[in-house]
Amino acid sequence: MSNPSAPDLRLAEGHVASAKWRFPSVHPEGRKFALIAAAITALLALFALETLAWPMAGITLWVLAFFRDPVRVTPQGDHLVIAPADGLITQIVTCAPPPELSGAEGLGDAAMTRISIFMSVFDVHINRTAIAGTVKRVVYIPGKFLNADLDKASEENERQHILIESANGTRIGYTQIAGLVARRIVPFIKPGDVIGAGQRIGLIRFGSRVDVYLPQGTGPNVAIGQRTMAGETVLARLGEWAPPTGVAH
Repeated sequence: MSNPSAPDLRLAEGHVASAKWRFPSVHPEGRKFALIAAAITALLALFALETLAWPMAGITLWVLAFFRDPVRVTPQGDHLVIAPADGLITQIVTCAPPPELSGAEGLGDAAMTRISIFMSVFDVHINRTAIAGTVKRVVYIPGKFLNADLDKASEENERQHILIESANGTRIGYTQIAGLVARRIVPFIKPGDVIGAGQRIGLIRFGSRVDVYLPQGTGPNVAIGQRTMAGETVLARLGEWAPPTGVAH
C-alpha cells in the first residue's frame, strides 16, 4: 500500500496547487540492497582496495537512486487515465487484451488500445494506479527475461496483470513486465483493495515495462517518444478519441 511517509498530493482540474520539492525518500524495498552495497564498499575501503571501493560506492548511490520514491501531484477527475509508470512511451497499438484481463468480468475480448511505457534502470520504478477504484484481479505469471521493449515480452516475460474497476464501472487493465535485468515484481496491493488515482501499487526490480489497456472508445492523449511521470501524466480521457499532435525539438 502507499508509503505514509510520502503522501500523494492531488490536483483538481482547473485549480493550481504546488508541492514543495524535497529530496526523494528511498522505498523500504530498496534499503536492504543499499545497505548490502554500502557494507561491501566499507569492507573494500577498509582493506585499502580503492580501485574497487570507488566503483562500489557509485553502485551504492545508484541503488539508492533506483529505489527513490518521489512525491507526485496527481490530477483529479473520474474521466482521467493517469500514467502508472515513469518512462518512455515506445508503443501505441491496437490489440486484444491478454487472457488474464479478458472475459465478461474483465476487459472483454475485443481489440483495444495498448500503451507501452518502457522504464530504463535510471527511471523511478514505483508504479501507480491509473484510476481510482477497486482492485479486481492481480495475476502473476512467471516467464522469461527478454528485452522488455520487444513486443513479445508482453506474452513471454515474467509479468503481473492488474485489473481496476472504478465506482462507475469503468475498467482499466495494466501489465507489469519484467525485463532483461529485472528479477522480481513486487506488489503493494491485492484483490479487494480500494485505491485512489496515483496511489502506489508496486515496483519492478531493475528495468522493465508497463502496458496500459484503454477502454473501448478511448484514445491516447500521448505520443510515441513522449516521457511520462507516474501519478502525474494524463495518458487519456475516458470516452475521448483525440490523438495528440506534436513537434519534436
